[in-house]
Amino acid sequence: MADQAVIGGSGASLLPALARRSEAVVIPLAALVVGFAIFAVFLLTQGKSPADFLGLVWKGAYGSAFSWQNTLSRAAPLLFAALCVALPARLGLVVIGGEGAIVLGGVAVGALGPAMAHVPAFIALPLMAAAAMSVGAVWIGAAGALRHYRGVNETISSLLLAYIAIALMNQLVEGPFRDPASLNKPSTAPLAESLRVGNLPGMDVHWGLAFGILGCVVSWILIDRTTWGFAARIAGGNVRAAQVQGLPVGRLILGFTALAGGFAGLAGFFEVTAVHGSANASLAAGYGYTGILIAFLARHNPLAIIPVAILLAGFGAASGLIQRRMGLPDATILVLQGFVFLSILISDTFYGRYRIFAPERWGR
Repeated sequence: MADQAVIGGSGASLLPALARRSEAVVIPLAALVVGFAIFAVFLLTQGKSPADFLGLVWKGAYGSAFSWQNTLSRAAPLLFAALCVALPARLGLVVIGGEGAIVLGGVAVGALGPAMAHVPAFIALPLMAAAAMSVGAVWIGAAGALRHYRGVNETISSLLLAYIAIALMNQLVEGPFRDPASLNKPSTAPLAESLRVGNLPGMDVHWGLAFGILGCVVSWILIDRTTWGFAARIAGGNVRAAQVQGLPVGRLILGFTALAGGFAGLAGFFEVTAVHGSANASLAAGYGYTGILIAFLARHNPLAIIPVAILLAGFGAASGLIQRRMGLPDATILVLQGFVFLSILISDTFYGRYRIFAPERWGR
């Protein structure tokens, strides 16, 4: 009888905990389903079958080993881009300018490439990665500094900084850093073969995926298992209360925005060293903006970013097949992302409204 009481008590205490945690899963999933439903209606207005669309997405993104490798390669920069949004979000900051840090990180790598051509790879690659992260940290950290010291809204400043970064990239790549041999598509000089990042063993997926997953794990440990992460969560909940308690809110803002920019800059590093081989306009591929959707869909949880990034990367990987088979433009995937993002934003209004997720209200 005593054992049954213990078991019953543990089950009774487990149920409320599961109810509280399930809210952060059920509501985003419901928002995702609603976004897909709206997109299905959009496809029907175009005379296209939603079932065919989903079938092609599955085939192009996950239906074969080649599809999986293509999806995982596209997921690598999305992991870093989503972290650029998720880390500041724990402080209540909405930073959406990761695209700028990505392109400038890539430009830094492309500019250093010729000088590192004869340096051993085990020295050159870490230096180039550090340069990319530093540029990204300064760029996104600037948005944090503007917020802390001047009260400038970080959403607006980071977005404007992204536009400035893309313009600066075009200026540098088409000007002082341009390789004279790049006629049709201005680029920096190609990296030496020794400075190209290879693939994971047994896979046609570059090492950026492994470092992206590692970055998510490290970020989760930072946020959920360290005093700095605890302080950031307190400041994100109530800045004035955090200041009254003596927490270093300014240093938290600068530190988390700089770290977020560093991750975005690392995405630029892998895009140049593993994908393009030089810095060019292809760096502005929209990863930073897709990262916003991933971070919001994952509720800014670094571990949840991993499966969500793979899901969104799959849509990008299947876009070519959808275009060929259904006669739809590449922008169709952007329409889908827009509907999903809108649903996610609206779903924020439903948190805390349902009794099933609030055990303290069950007895009322």
